[in-house]
Amino acid sequence: MIWKALKHCPLFFAVLVSILMIGLISCALTSKLTSFNFLNFYHCQFLDVFFSYYTFMGDGVMCLLTIIFLFFVKRKKLALALLLAFLGSGLIVQILKKLLNEPRPSLYFDQIGFKYSYFVIGIQKMHSASFPSGHSASAFAMCIVIALYFKDKRVSILCLLLALFAGYSRIYLAHHFLPDVMFGALIGSVSGLLMYYFVWHPAGIYTRVNTGFNGVLK
Repeated sequence: MIWKALKHCPLFFAVLVSILMIGLISCALTSKLTSFNFLNFYHCQFLDVFFSYYTFMGDGVMCLLTIIFLFFVKRKKLALALLLAFLGSGLIVQILKKLLNEPRPSLYFDQIGFKYSYFVIGIQKMHSASFPSGHSASAFAMCIVIALYFKDKRVSILCLLLALFAGYSRIYLAHHFLPDVMFGALIGSVSGLLMYYFVWHPAGIYTRVNTGFNGVLK
């Protein structure tokens, strides 16, 4: 059962659920403009450069490169779980983006006449498909799978911090609002948990794939 997987990392999931709850409640109680301004109260050159590069932690190319690397270093089961989590979360995100097509911060600010002075130089402004954040979904999907795989408190908390920074980078760079990031994180977390369960459960996907391909993924 999925609950057995949760028992391996109780601190990790307690912190994760707390963060998701706080974030989602904040989205419900405040406007996306208010939360955006609150989270962007401080900018400096160092953070501009740092988040300009760090945001690629949630990029699809980075995720796929990680999966390919793990496959070739004989972590094939982990690579499969990460691939399924990445594809699953990505599919849900893309469907929601197409259905809702919410404006990105730069376009939204133009629509309401809000003057925002912290756009990072060199970062291309995006205008559509803001909700939910694909980078956040990918980062949290990968985070969940890796945390459950290693079952180590230090590794799991490190993964959570890395995913949180990836999500925050999207707000810092004015590519997303808080609701975009929080729902992306929620989608990624659920996808990561489900795909980990399906791969490692005796009756899961991995068993079927492994049987069909004569143990290629062992």
